[in-house]
Amino acid sequence: MTGNSFGENFKITTFGESHGKAIGVVIDGVPPNLNLDEQDIQLELDRRRPAQSLITSQRMEEDRVEILSGVFEGKTLGTPVCMIVFNRDQHPKDYENLKNKFRPGHADFTYFAKYGVYDYRGGGRASGRETLARVAAGAIAKKILSQENIKIIGYTKSIFNIEAKKFDYDEIEKNPLRCPDKIAAKRMLKKILEVQKKKDSVGGVVEVVIKGCPAGIGEPVFNKLDAMLAYAMLSIPSVKAFEIGSGFNCATILGSQQNDEFYYDRKLKRIRTRTNFSGGVLGGISTGENIVFRIAVKPPSSIGQKQRSVDVDGKRREIEIAGRHDPCICPRIVPVAEAMTALVLVNLLKIR
Repeated sequence: MTGNSFGENFKITTFGESHGKAIGVVIDGVPPNLNLDEQDIQLELDRRRPAQSLITSQRMEEDRVEILSGVFEGKTLGTPVCMIVFNRDQHPKDYENLKNKFRPGHADFTYFAKYGVYDYRGGGRASGRETLARVAAGAIAKKILSQENIKIIGYTKSIFNIEAKKFDYDEIEKNPLRCPDKIAAKRMLKKILEVQKKKDSVGGVVEVVIKGCPAGIGEPVFNKLDAMLAYAMLSIPSVKAFEIGSGFNCATILGSQQNDEFYYDRKLKRIRTRTNFSGGVLGGISTGENIVFRIAVKPPSSIGQKQRSVDVDGKRREIEIAGRHDPCICPRIVPVAEAMTALVLVNLLKIR
């Protein structure tokens, strides 16, 4: 296992490093005759790219995607699709003072422990920049799912201790936090700017809702739908926890409260549940209700404050990280979480 690939029926393999020449992805399993052009991919990449607002990294990357294979005259061929985005605004010199020093909260040490070498320029392969390849692949997965009337909606539910109270999906792309509550979004922004002035960072919670997923999706016992979603979400840099439905709250309520009662919906002509504490999944298989889950996103590790660490020889060092970094990564993780969700569903639905 190399860990650079995800999925079986719709398999993606990503490549590239943060400050290398390019980031890209190869996808095997894209069905033929799907209308596809670079703009379909670009729309999603634009949601993830840096320099979108005052609270995102000011690395000036346009993230222009190029489709290298698998598409002819606007249609997929059923052969591997390869997409690439060239890095245009690398500042590797920003990291010279960090060479051979392990940054707290980063993967420098663990990569060095595993491989005996690591790319210190912005985290290399462990950088969040790798996720643009996932978003590119997810754009195709989303297009396939749209044909099945399945929609994935992600948003920032909370930042620090500020939580969205209203859920207006039309509001999500109207503010830099991608929050469905515009009043909460203003408070979140104020908090992030406050923390940024102190050369610090802050985390939050991203919630994802899947609408239109039919009942019966999931492969027990080890490829359960919720297990695959957890696996996918926890593969995203900075994500430290996953919960679905009532999540950790289920440990504080009674079975009579947790259980979702069934009934027959005569209008929709199908069996439904009156509540959705299960989050749309029972026994690892979808119920047909909305699938709702959340991920906890840690504060970005790159902060401007002085920190203590050691170098590759174990000698004490004091480091100060310069460069362009996000004070809060939640808004940019939203499209990544949506993309990984789409990849899970396309693999389990086995659409051809």
